[in-house]
Amino acid sequence: METIPVTPVLVRQDNYVWLFPTAPDQMAAVDPGEAEPVMAFLDRHDLGLSHILITHHHSDHIAGVEPLRQRYQARVTGAAADRHRLPTLDHAVVDGDRLSLGDQSVTVMATPGHTLGHVVYQVGDALFSGDTLFPAGCGRLFEGSAGQMWHSLQKLMALPDDCRLFAGHEYTLLNLGFVRILEPDHQAITDFWQQAQQQVRQGLPTLPVALAQEKQLNPFLRCHQPDIAQRLGLAGQSAEVVFAALRERRNQHY
Repeated sequence: METIPVTPVLVRQDNYVWLFPTAPDQMAAVDPGEAEPVMAFLDRHDLGLSHILITHHHSDHIAGVEPLRQRYQARVTGAAADRHRLPTLDHAVVDGDRLSLGDQSVTVMATPGHTLGHVVYQVGDALFSGDTLFPAGCGRLFEGSAGQMWHSLQKLMALPDDCRLFAGHEYTLLNLGFVRILEPDHQAITDFWQQAQQQVRQGLPTLPVALAQEKQLNPFLRCHQPDIAQRLGLAGQSAEVVFAALRERRNQHY
């Protein structure tokens, strides 16, 4: 897979707007929850904005869409299922759609769970996962069921190991705080936590992370494995049951 250069713009304290090039002087923005920091970055580097990709309808992911559209005449893409609660769309997409955004080819995957209309985007080796998948975690189930989210995560687990995960928030240390309680004897998780702490102290994003690492360390992607079920007292239960219990335990950890 082609390695896509991706730039983070941090907004609203812990939201990421991800920017990637669509032409030599044009960028696309994923989930602009605020417009001004994105405009400042683009102006500083003398860049335009050709496209906006939306993963879901929550305001912290779409509040900057209209100001950016008006200033740059950017074309907006989002889920057809959520057309009624998204900014006006130029491209309404469904699961499996493939788009050409200038120099980039984009694959759309529907991932209901956090919201019913949630979608994620794969661009080369970059997976823009919105609030479906985070390092060491996954999104809360605001609208969808545990079964829907588990199915969505399985779709992401089927992607190549060398995909890089670009999630919608800087939640890595929060998630690892929970995971270290769940699996205190997992050395690789402790190592990841120490690495993430160092990155945060240096003012650096903890993202992206390799999907291969997530498959090994993220307990929400390992609910089919007996050790996770045993830690939850659910030995012999289905992965979906284990996932639902794990997500509920994570909810109580806040």
